[in-house]
Amino acid sequence: MTTALTAAAEAAQLTPVFDAARLAAELDAVTTHTWNVQRTHTYGGQVGQAAAIDWRVLPLRSLGGDPERTDPGGPGPQPFAPTRWLAQLPYLAEILALLPAPLNAVRLMALGPGAASNPHRDPKYRLDRGLVRLHIPITTTPNAVLVLDGVEHCWQPGTLWYGDFSREHLVRNTADTVTRIHLVIDALLTAELAAWFPASWQSLLTHGEVLFNRPAPATTPAWPAVLPYEALLPSGFADFDAAAPLDGSLIPARIDRTADDVVVLTVAGRTFALAPVDSAEFRFSGWSEQRTLQIDDGGLLLRVRRGRTLAERHVPAAPRTF
Repeated sequence: MTTALTAAAEAAQLTPVFDAARLAAELDAVTTHTWNVQRTHTYGGQVGQAAAIDWRVLPLRSLGGDPERTDPGGPGPQPFAPTRWLAQLPYLAEILALLPAPLNAVRLMALGPGAASNPHRDPKYRLDRGLVRLHIPITTTPNAVLVLDGVEHCWQPGTLWYGDFSREHLVRNTADTVTRIHLVIDALLTAELAAWFPASWQSLLTHGEVLFNRPAPATTPAWPAVLPYEALLPSGFADFDAAAPLDGSLIPARIDRTADDVVVLTVAGRTFALAPVDSAEFRFSGWSEQRTLQIDDGGLLLRVRRGRTLAERHVPAAPRTF
């Protein structure tokens, strides 16, 4: 991470403040049952071990709109979609519609009395990757805190916060009876969302190593060629931990459309839903414009962005001939 990003504060309160009483009242619609304990999910639907503490989740947006998934998800065969729980929370749905950014997972997360997490990092949520995590507290107590990069926070209901969760952090609730509930929103950073940050952040956001994504198109463009489409991609392009995703040998890949009309990329035995950036360029659903692809002169133009740095590679691709 660059010096400018490292020197930035670990958290910032964004401009809007929402109606805390309305937020708390809406919880009555979804708290008549016990929420699922947070679990990890691996590619292919494997369910990991449950959290060892009282840390429960109600998903409002998840991969495929699954109302049972408690994890944040990521690039995979299905796009993110609202779950049935969001329909019971009209004020929260209104808030989400106001956010000027494409959304990934959105979860209500409840930390029970006496619960504390281990210190950890969520490395994908970085400004130079164009991915951010936002919080809106709904119920809290002075005894429920987030410790982020060594700084203790107790954000108040109705406020909207950005935190740099790529830094080490933990959550802790030492209250005897009160459960801390936050709305946790994973979003793609846009210039419009950056305008909600405080004035002290604007120089970093304007000049620093920050990746801005374009807003989601008003209508969903179709893949601009006959499908299926066959290509050769660098072996690291669909590996989101790869340090040099445009390097490596070329391997076969296929772009096609599912029965649900989702454009998907299949490579190395894995399938990823693609989301349009504009009428020509597509990104991985569940990821940012850090990696995109588009049809270009008899092949595909692959782009990899890191902050304001852009690298490109042209690879062979064409509609499949039968």
